[in-house]
Amino acid sequence: MHLRGLSARSGGSARRRVWTATVTAGVVAAGLMSGPAAGALPAPDPSATTMSVKSPPGGGDVRVLVFYGSAAGGEESPVVNAGIAAIERIGLSGPANQRFETEATDDARVFTDEKALGSYNAIVFLTGGGDVLDPDQEAGLEAYMEAGGGFVGIHDAARAEPYSDWFTGLVGARPAASSPTVVQRATVEVGDRQHPATRDLPVQWKRPDQWFNWTKNPSGDVHTVARVRESTYQPGASANGWDHPVSWCRDYDGGRSFYTGMGGTVSSYDETDFRTHLRGALLWTSRLVQADCKATINGNYKAERLTQPNQAGLNDQIGEPHGLVTAPDGRVLYIGRGGADSSQPVITDWNNPDIGKGRGEIHVYDPKTRKVTLAGALTVFGNKGGGDELVKVEEGLLGIELDPRFEENGWVYLHYTPHSQLNRDTQMAQRRVSRFTLDLATNKLDLNSEKVLLKWPVQVHSCCHAGGGMSWDSKGNLYIATGDNNSSGFSGGYSGNNPQPNYKGVSFADARRTAGNTNNLNGKILRIHPEADGTYTLPEGNLFTGRETAEGGGKTRGEIYVMGVRNPARIFVDKKTDILYAGWVGPDAGAPSTTWGPAKYDTFAVITKASNRGWPYCMGNKQPYRDRNLPNPDQPLGWYDCDHPKNESPNNDGLVNLPPVTGNNIWYSPQGGAPDYPRDANGIPSYKQEEATYLLPWLKGGGQAAMNGPVYRYDTASTSTTKWPSYWDGKWFVGDFYDADQPRNAVITDPKNHGDGGLPVHSESLKKIVPIGNDGIKNLMDWKFGPDGALYVLDYGRGFFTSDAKSALWRVTYTGGGPTPAAGQLARGGQ
Repeated sequence: MHLRGLSARSGGSARRRVWTATVTAGVVAAGLMSGPAAGALPAPDPSATTMSVKSPPGGGDVRVLVFYGSAAGGEESPVVNAGIAAIERIGLSGPANQRFETEATDDARVFTDEKALGSYNAIVFLTGGGDVLDPDQEAGLEAYMEAGGGFVGIHDAARAEPYSDWFTGLVGARPAASSPTVVQRATVEVGDRQHPATRDLPVQWKRPDQWFNWTKNPSGDVHTVARVRESTYQPGASANGWDHPVSWCRDYDGGRSFYTGMGGTVSSYDETDFRTHLRGALLWTSRLVQADCKATINGNYKAERLTQPNQAGLNDQIGEPHGLVTAPDGRVLYIGRGGADSSQPVITDWNNPDIGKGRGEIHVYDPKTRKVTLAGALTVFGNKGGGDELVKVEEGLLGIELDPRFEENGWVYLHYTPHSQLNRDTQMAQRRVSRFTLDLATNKLDLNSEKVLLKWPVQVHSCCHAGGGMSWDSKGNLYIATGDNNSSGFSGGYSGNNPQPNYKGVSFADARRTAGNTNNLNGKILRIHPEADGTYTLPEGNLFTGRETAEGGGKTRGEIYVMGVRNPARIFVDKKTDILYAGWVGPDAGAPSTTWGPAKYDTFAVITKASNRGWPYCMGNKQPYRDRNLPNPDQPLGWYDCDHPKNESPNNDGLVNLPPVTGNNIWYSPQGGAPDYPRDANGIPSYKQEEATYLLPWLKGGGQAAMNGPVYRYDTASTSTTKWPSYWDGKWFVGDFYDADQPRNAVITDPKNHGDGGLPVHSESLKKIVPIGNDGIKNLMDWKFGPDGALYVLDYGRGFFTSDAKSALWRVTYTGGGPTPAAGQLARGGQ
């Protein structure tokens, strides 16, 4: 048997050992001569060896072995010496109860010396790659892991044992042969803010290294703790794209494995942050601390459909899905907008008193019984089926929220368009937010208990953009999202600022009458404080007081918290911070125009204070549209000034001089995520598609409809076994109704700039966890976390303005278990 590296080398800071290998006679080689082709050899079979490693390896006197054997032989790499010195330094520093002894060897016979191998809490591979272990030695390493050992692979360790599938699983991925070889400075996105290897690192970590590309992206099979941002260096032809993992971990084959593709340079080991990274990896793998390396592994989540298809002719399970809310006791209340199933007729004739009459249904899912109750139905205007914008309608039952004291009073707030208030002559309707009482014992809504808090007029001659979302902050303020109630069909899909078409004097194609109007409640996010008697007061800090004297007074509404939004169907307030998160659907232009401005942008925003978000003057990161006005709306005028917008529409009854536009955090078009353009001396983008830069490469649209999600908050007191891990705490969920190239992601934003439109600093896909596809959650309509920590999701179904057999309430639960190692297996107690 050929054993490499028998000579002890001096000069290193760690103890280098000469191994007197005890080679077990019963070891059987893994069939190298008769096995499959390179890259496909089977994993070694530990049953074929008498190797027996104590479980778990190591002990309270923590020891870490650094293995630096190389198939190439020759002189020891300076990177190896730097790495060994850094690991020894890590082991000798820090709190006394987190220190460890470091030993190093290039002698692979240690892996067949069961007594020696069993004495190490963790093994670090700091190797130059190649076939560094024979089959017996690899079987020994596998036995070590099965006993509960820890493994840390650094950089070239991913090139080791190239013919072993088991080792591929241990390290997680293999470098592409065409990976760049030069050292380049790049930005690492540190997405795991809790793992000891990453929690103390900057979220955006700029550093030089040699960056591998991966032959197969390991995301979803491993728990990625950090990614490298490809836009910050030259990744070459084998690039992995926006999701380019660089460090990850997972529980593997009984033990714990951590790998980092960083550490390819001598200077890496002089970096304080990189040593911090290694320290955390070593603390977890050596059983000094617990950590969660399961949170983003797709197989640890279960998506379950909770509701069945409706019985024929009945909406006993679900209406046309439009929103959900979870109660403190686990019940889920969800609403149907008003469209009936496709077997039911719709009335579109304005001469018919029943035009658009629909049922806005409220259903209750009880997790204790797993049964659905139809709590009640409102008679709404909102059932006209499909067709063009002068036929279809998006009104109906649009939003639902529960009172903060719902468990005591059963109060339910509904945002809807009552059919009884429809004026068929003027084709105007009334939108209202009302409070109802739910019988908590029977799950039945008392329709006679209605208290109307707020009501305002909406034009319904032409579709669309009703908004609908509602949410509470921690101070008892209710946020209400309203759409711009404006047609998309008269501006080529750009600004939506055509002043000309109107019905009986009310414009239906000029969003300056609504979203851009300080005296109109449409195209806004309102903030009110409901009172016990069914009235409301106005909290401090809204965008207007309603008593402004500017321009003659009487031109503002004090309920407005945010203006300049188009169709905010979903909003969410994080009660821990009272920050508002919102998303809204954009216009219809499929490409940018050098004449009129940007293509359709669907938008998400972190809103930390009252503000103007731009529509219909500006979109994205303050990209302006072109003005138009009478007498010829087809004639482009000047570009809007996002810092000093003016509402000069003949349909405006509010202020002319508007608050400055605040840039938004996320926007995406059919061409990609966050398109940006060179700007001229006046700050006007070129809007030339070939000059676009896409700042958020994980985003793309096409058919697109933004569906804002929640910010997850982990409940440490909860005993739920299905709650999502604390890894997700503080992450913001953003998604789209559609499931192709559109987003379904969890993002991290920077508190230093997110209120001013700062881009997210990290994102990860949820498409394998919140499953896409025709048999999954294809048309995401709403998503909220319940008190059990599970994610509840509404799938709209496969049609429009209707419900069908795919319309459903789903629950996505976590099944991966708690952090590892188990508390009883920590090397030292009390960690």
